Amino acid sequence: MSDDAVTAFAPGSVGNVGPGLDILGLAVAGEGDAVRAEWTAQPGIRILDPGHPELPREAERHTAGLAARAVLERAGARLARGRGVGLSVRKGLPLSGGQGGSAASAVAGAVAMNALLGQPLGEVELIELCLDAEEAVAGRHADNIAPSLLGGIVLIRSIDPLDLVRLPVPPELYVVLARPEQRMRTAEARAVLPREVSRAVALHQAAHVGALVAALALGDYELLARAVDDRIAEPARAGLLPGFAEAKAAALAAGALGSSISGSGPTAFALARGQESADRIAVAMGDAYRGLGAGCQVRVGAVDRAGATVTLDRGAPP
Repeated sequence: MSDDAVTAFAPGSVGNVGPGLDILGLAVAGEGDAVRAEWTAQPGIRILDPGHPELPREAERHTAGLAARAVLERAGARLARGRGVGLSVRKGLPLSGGQGGSAASAVAGAVAMNALLGQPLGEVELIELCLDAEEAVAGRHADNIAPSLLGGIVLIRSIDPLDLVRLPVPPELYVVLARPEQRMRTAEARAVLPREVSRAVALHQAAHVGALVAALALGDYELLARAVDDRIAEPARAGLLPGFAEAKAAALAAGALGSSISGSGPTAFALARGQESADRIAVAMGDAYRGLGAGCQVRVGAVDRAGATVTLDRGAPP
């Protein structure tokens, strides 16, 4: 067990990655959430700083607190030796922004708590506990949690039982994220999803998920461009996202390999081959939103291959 406070960082992510509704996710380098966990004299888990004025201070309502508590309970509360844990959250990801913010907070909280206890739990156990924590906020799906913790691009073959496949990442793959000044609650976005789809749509979706996985394995950028085609979530959610259609069209015209909604939105993502292409696409997407009178924040990042990371805070109070 560490005698120091620890800080865990978890990167943001793109859920679905086009046709992979709830089963494909990728981590994006750059912005993410961080959670500092420190021992306190008062037993239990407390949120010292929720990371944003709109987020709850109650540990049982904050995904970082829920995940940290679950880790403590799974690992054995005796490991805390009568002490409590204080959590301070730094939100680098937008609220209801479609960049895996609630998942990143859960992952950072779980990883920080696990590190403070001396790493008693493995990655699969941590993902299972984060699934439970985020379920209260965004539903039970791992397409943000898994890449945020593991890094890279992940296929979720099953969550009950948990079965994850880490996919190859082509070396020149970049991600563009364009977030308009809008929020989209996951519950609201999930409410518009169709309860049933036709056989033709189901077959289309399955073929394109298979093509996307094959493209990543082969490093085939042309196949990847043909694979990012969602016929389930994107058509249902596009009407909730003013400017998305224009931003997607601009991305494709600027050379994007593919473009769709990041998770539940409102962020739109595009895939690019190389930094130069990604920068050009980012400008085009930002201009498309701003041309409609919508403020927009755009960033470019490589696929984050590291996932969640931990640093010790030396000299922290016991």
